[in-house]
Amino acid sequence: MILFPEIPFDRERFLKQVNHTVKQHGYCVIVASEGTQDKSGQYLSGSTSKDAFGHLQLGGVAPTLAEMIKRKFGYKYHWALADYLQRSARHIASKTDVDQAYALGHAAVKLAVAGNSGMMPTIVRGKGKHYRWSIGEASLATVANIEKTLPRSFITRDGWHITNKARDYLLPLINGEDYPPYKNGMPIYARLKKVMANKKLSIYKHDTAK
Repeated sequence: MILFPEIPFDRERFLKQVNHTVKQHGYCVIVASEGTQDKSGQYLSGSTSKDAFGHLQLGGVAPTLAEMIKRKFGYKYHWALADYLQRSARHIASKTDVDQAYALGHAAVKLAVAGNSGMMPTIVRGKGKHYRWSIGEASLATVANIEKTLPRSFITRDGWHITNKARDYLLPLINGEDYPPYKNGMPIYARLKKVMANKKLSIYKHDTAK
C-alpha cells in the first residue's frame, strides 16, 4: 500500500485495507509519504517548526501509522526510514541517475562561470516511447517554492498503488547499473583535489570613517 499526499487519508478506510491485506497475504507493507494528510489538510504528523519557505518540518508518519494499526488490530510491526539508506547508497545508484547528476553538475558550473545568476540546470525529458533526456535551464523565480504533484493518472483508482503509466515513466529513471570500483569489499569514491582558484576580487576594506 502506498499513501500518496495527493490522496486524502481516510483512517477507517486505511485500517480496513490493512486488515484485508494481512488476511489475504499474511502481511502488509506500507510506503507512506511524510506529506500524507486528511481531507481537512491536516498532516498525520509534523511539527510547529518551519523552513525558509514557511513549510512545516514533517516527520514521524511511520510510527504514527504503526501505533494506529497496533491499537486497532494488535499486529506486530516494524517501521523504518529510507532517507539515510538513500543518501548512502551511491554504490547501487542507477546509471541514469548518475549520468544525469554529472550532467547537471557540469551544466551548473558552466552557468556559474558564465555569470548566469538566479538560474538552475534542469532535466528535459524527450517525447516518445524511448527514454531520451537533455539539459535545459530554468529561472529560480519560476520554480522556487512551487510544488508539482503526482498526476492522478499515475495513481490507481483505489488510491493505494501506481498505474502502468506511472511505471512506464519511472522505470527508465532507475535503469542501468553504475557500480564504483571496489577494494577490500568497500566502494572507492572519487576524492576532490580541492585546488584553490586564483582570486579575482580585490581585498575588501571597510570604511570606518563613514
